[in-house]
Amino acid sequence: MNNPELPAFWVVIPAAGIGSRMRADRPKQYLQLAGRTILEHSLNCFLDHPRLKGLVLSLAADDPFWPTLACANDPRICRAAGGTERADSVLAGLLQLLELGAEADDWVLVHDAARPNLARSDLDGLLGELANDPVGGLLAVPARDTLKRAGADGRVAETVDRSLIWQAYTPQMFRFAALHRALADALVAGVAITDEASALEWAGQAPKLVEGRADNLKITRPEDLEWLRQRWAHKV
Repeated sequence: MNNPELPAFWVVIPAAGIGSRMRADRPKQYLQLAGRTILEHSLNCFLDHPRLKGLVLSLAADDPFWPTLACANDPRICRAAGGTERADSVLAGLLQLLELGAEADDWVLVHDAARPNLARSDLDGLLGELANDPVGGLLAVPARDTLKRAGADGRVAETVDRSLIWQAYTPQMFRFAALHRALADALVAGVAITDEASALEWAGQAPKLVEGRADNLKITRPEDLEWLRQRWAHKV
């Protein structure tokens, strides 16, 4: 790491989605994994960290599940109103951080609500690698498989050089003011923002890729959850 003293940080977790691809009776972040909800596991890595300044969870206004969790009473967690899109929820979280005292140069980490397997070593690695970076960056994993670009007919148009391709993970880590400005400007311009790094890219910045563990996966489909359940069962 470049700096043995890890920087203090805020966290925003957008959690207003419904996760329709899971085909469940509740949003995917509230499905069970090893006796707790996915969301609780996603929160734990941050709540256990001594450099955490505070955490904002952007939730749907009518979310009935969050108040039933024990961590809903944790004073370090504040709730914000989630939006239709991820960027809306992150912006709402940033506005809540402003009320909590976040300053322009403070680091903000944005993490997926359904990414419960973040390792402490990856979190510390990200914080240490980006502590003095002028832009910020994100955890990511180099592509391992051969990649194909498809044509309109569903056939292979070309093979893509995988040495240049990375999968974007979270947390993604940027300065408060820079992230807020990039997201707000992109939304006003009608730009499609798929993650925080894409907003900074649109603003002309080049976020740094910090290699993390491949098992820091986002639960999107039922098989993702089953894979983690089996993996965690072997840990016990």
